[in-house]
Amino acid sequence: MRILAIDVGTGTQDILLYDTEREIENSLVMIMPSPTVIVAEKIREATNKGYDIFLSGDIMGGGPSVKAIRAHLEKGYKIYATEKAALTVKDDIERVRSMGINIVDNDVELENLPENTQEIVLQDVDVDALTSALYSFGVSMPEKIAVAVQDHGNSPHASNRIYRFRIFEKLIDEGGNFGQFAYHGDSVPEEFTRMASVARNLKNQNKIYDTIIMDTGPAAIFGALLDQNASQPAIVVNIGNGHTLAAIVNENRVLALFEHHTSALDGGKLQKYIHDFADGKLSFEDIFDDGGHGCYIRKTPGFDKIKSIMITGPRRNILMDMEQEKRNSIVWEKLHFASPYGNMMISGCFGLLAAQLESKP
Repeated sequence: MRILAIDVGTGTQDILLYDTEREIENSLVMIMPSPTVIVAEKIREATNKGYDIFLSGDIMGGGPSVKAIRAHLEKGYKIYATEKAALTVKDDIERVRSMGINIVDNDVELENLPENTQEIVLQDVDVDALTSALYSFGVSMPEKIAVAVQDHGNSPHASNRIYRFRIFEKLIDEGGNFGQFAYHGDSVPEEFTRMASVARNLKNQNKIYDTIIMDTGPAAIFGALLDQNASQPAIVVNIGNGHTLAAIVNENRVLALFEHHTSALDGGKLQKYIHDFADGKLSFEDIFDDGGHGCYIRKTPGFDKIKSIMITGPRRNILMDMEQEKRNSIVWEKLHFASPYGNMMISGCFGLLAAQLESKP
């Protein structure tokens, strides 16, 4: 059995092709630019050429692509978009219209739009590109796929920071086990619009049917727990390019979470958050009022009983590069930089792999 795991981040998409007949260390791995980075570059090219653009496809990750969209509009060029593609910019379609984006019917063809209009397809998973890349090395696409994307949930009239965190709280209250955070492609809850978009995209291409979809944060957390130094109760911190998500995990159940924007953190602040978090002293307001998503502690064993603090993610240098005298010795004596199966960059892929294997032993 072969499984393709794709962890879609803000900067990169991390890809692992696992074959159950090989040692996991021999899995094929690719670290490539994220889809939103690729789309942003296509939009900038159109802007530089003076073209209007037509956004087709479906909801995908924003960040760089949305910045490029805003810059294109500021230059005075037009943007046309299907409604689904336009929801990449904002959950509220009327707010998208107010920005100057023209919403067109899904059946509109590119040739019906003004001349010099370039079509750009929005999608978090480009099966054709993946198939081509693998084929170049004599490898075929597998029959199973697992994808992680960050999904704030559909919150057109509320803070997506709060809405996303309320979803996490609900999953923790329902048990917080691994299965709570993973969905089959045909059973993604309606509020997870980006995950649902991935499921639709894969289904419409009629190539892959067995799909598992997760949020990137939990995927990285469960993947980091596969590191040989992980011992529970544990704190796992995924320091991503855009977001930092920390969890207290015991017996493979998430007991507490906090999520912040990585750009707002430095080593000293993060160490304090980790310690207060473990001792139950970190509140929702502490994180939210600092510009983050929030904190929810259902229970915690206390810092003294935490056996390991696992750090993963592409921005782990926030802690790794700290000068010795700035390190909190109480935190650092339990701290490990997770590299499950020897590879830090694909912690999320390992979490996805575990989800896929758990669903189909």
